Amino acid sequence: MTNPIAHVRQTETGAFVTHDLSDHLFGTAALARQFAETFGSGDWAYLAGLWHDLGKYRERFQRYIRKSSGYDSDAHIEGKPGRAPHSTAGALLACDRFDKAGRVLAYLIAGHHAGLHDWHGGLDSRLDGENARRELQEALSAGPPAEILAAGDTFRPDLRRVPGLKEGFALWIRMLFSCLVDADFLDTEEFMEEDKAKRRGGYPEIPELLACFDRYMKDMAERLAEKGPLTPVNRLRTDTLRQCRERAGEPPGLFSLTVPTGGGKTLSSMAFALEHAKRHGKRRIIYAIPYTSIIEQTSDVFRRVFEGLAPDPVVEHHSNADADASEETLKSRLACENWDAPIIVTTNVQFYESLFTAKTSRCRKLHNIVNSVVVLDEAHLLPPEFLQPILDVLKLLAHHYGVSIVLSSATQPALSTREYFDPSQNLDGLDNVRELMEGGPFVRNPDELYRALKRVEVRLPEDWNTPMTWESLTGELQQRGSVLCIVNRRKDARELFKLMPKGTLHLSALMCGAHRSDVIRLIKKRLEAGEIVRVVSTQLVEAGVDLDFPVVYRALAGLDSIAQAAGRCNREGKLEKGEVVVFIPPKASPPGLLRKAEDASRTVLYGKIADPLERTLFDRYFVQFYHACQLDQHGIRDQLKVGDNSLAVNFRTAAEKFRLIQDQDSATIVVRYRGLDQSDNTVNALLGKLRKDGPERWLMRKLQRYTVSVPRRYVERWLRLGDVQEWQPGLFVQVSDVGYSNDLGLLLEEDDGEPPVLCV
Repeated sequence: MTNPIAHVRQTETGAFVTHDLSDHLFGTAALARQFAETFGSGDWAYLAGLWHDLGKYRERFQRYIRKSSGYDSDAHIEGKPGRAPHSTAGALLACDRFDKAGRVLAYLIAGHHAGLHDWHGGLDSRLDGENARRELQEALSAGPPAEILAAGDTFRPDLRRVPGLKEGFALWIRMLFSCLVDADFLDTEEFMEEDKAKRRGGYPEIPELLACFDRYMKDMAERLAEKGPLTPVNRLRTDTLRQCRERAGEPPGLFSLTVPTGGGKTLSSMAFALEHAKRHGKRRIIYAIPYTSIIEQTSDVFRRVFEGLAPDPVVEHHSNADADASEETLKSRLACENWDAPIIVTTNVQFYESLFTAKTSRCRKLHNIVNSVVVLDEAHLLPPEFLQPILDVLKLLAHHYGVSIVLSSATQPALSTREYFDPSQNLDGLDNVRELMEGGPFVRNPDELYRALKRVEVRLPEDWNTPMTWESLTGELQQRGSVLCIVNRRKDARELFKLMPKGTLHLSALMCGAHRSDVIRLIKKRLEAGEIVRVVSTQLVEAGVDLDFPVVYRALAGLDSIAQAAGRCNREGKLEKGEVVVFIPPKASPPGLLRKAEDASRTVLYGKIADPLERTLFDRYFVQFYHACQLDQHGIRDQLKVGDNSLAVNFRTAAEKFRLIQDQDSATIVVRYRGLDQSDNTVNALLGKLRKDGPERWLMRKLQRYTVSVPRRYVERWLRLGDVQEWQPGLFVQVSDVGYSNDLGLLLEEDDGEPPVLCV
């Protein structure tokens, strides 16, 4: 046989260049070992890398990749008709050589293109088939280099060293899988796109980031000092920052940062993260945030802090437009994000679903979470129906993978272990969580901090059973001057907005990120100018969006949501007291989490005369709320429970069940937003680049700012009507000139039972 090859690429002159297969295997193995050494599993990852493409030695594969019609750069990717499979041979060899322990390697090798499989009814059947045995025999008969096969002779698998043992087995497999997949991607990229590979890395390291942060904070302090004595709010923010710096020397583990809204959590948590990372040798800082609107704002803050550093150390990752595993091309695989930057700002969806995923492109980043500082911003928004499996994986990360976790929130959820008469309601929680706010000259504990930062009076409904009509609410809002009204649903926001006077502004997740940012900047500009500003918004404005209204109206919701809404009122303490009005909306939320949160608030607040936002109420609220929920509603724990004798885990089933957006037949649409004055042509320029060059990584990041996620049923109708086209697998683009409004964003009709219509 001629020298076996792994990949081919075509040069600008049309010539074909080949990637030697043994070079690819040794290169992938070395990278995978380097990644897995961070959690003591380098030998496992090395052997997986060495054997992952063993099936490519088959004559059938080599014939295919050299087919007479011309080399195919995607020939190595399995799953398309006519392509030669190659990922089973190494998996079966591992099982032959190492019996039960070989199944660990089998999961990794067999799934490195299509993703991790379930064992029973999935991988076990595949390895038992005649095709698998034939693939291995053909690969071995082709005479792979002896050193590749001999590597298994010195390998001594020891399952007693699995981080977390049985409880940690599934996460360990996903971590190893991440190491293999990322190593495979990177070694392939170095051959296929050498220029792109050279652009990777080179980021500023943690000490340089900390020095830059210190300079920024010093400049900020000097600017504040020039304005005169610190206001009470700024004095408390300064003390919060100081305490976070002082506590950074604490041993790695679990922390909470409990600070009222407006108390400076964003910069204070970054101060802790950088100092802690420097002192304990952590590699990166990851912010997981519930809403894209907060991601955009937080990323902007961090980019101002680290302005001038190159390459940009902040990666903002919230696209859910990753290629479908069955439709990946080489280009789309190489464009996927692996979180190799020192500061990652991402969504809860990306962070948590990646920790439970079976998909190669999303698993790829997992090993880069190891030995990092993870800040869970607005931790009270952890999804209740997935709370138990999430807490399980957070404990494993903290105890076995060197991750320090900061639960940052003004309304800390009740996450400590609890036992009930009914064991199914028990919570196996986070214990030994250390609070960062535990002493200082101005505040001695979170309770005192809350009292010092009390800036609003909350008015509860006089009649908890009588809803307010949209018309009567509109009348009240118009009498209030500048006012923010937050409702529970997008449909509610649209209905109320249509009744409000001209000049009212609207915010919802049907607006792309660039649009929301423009509207938020406009709101701030008008407030600072002393103009009357009226805004109708969904709850996306509650967490982390720095708005400061004198009056805020909030539809009845969970107590945490009411508190977050209050954080948009008198935020800077310029008034003696702001006013927050809680009202009963015309239509109750549909049965589900929103309704349960409302009911828990009614229970805790009914008859309440003192401060409804008293900190001690939140623990009672969350206990009540969580007790009403199934904390592992989809049985994720059972799917990931390892069988003692078989090492059987249902990776794919668990991943399919772990979907934070439950209507996830969702799709991402790039919308034609051209700025509030219709003069910005950025999105059209980016789409032109996408058409020409395909999904470059930097390009997909920029397009994230122009995406909106909607249920797939809408997209299917728009595809039929020609309003939307699918430009890349899973990435849809609005092509019609109608359907997106500068007032409301993407125009939907969401009437119950009615077919979806893209409105003009």
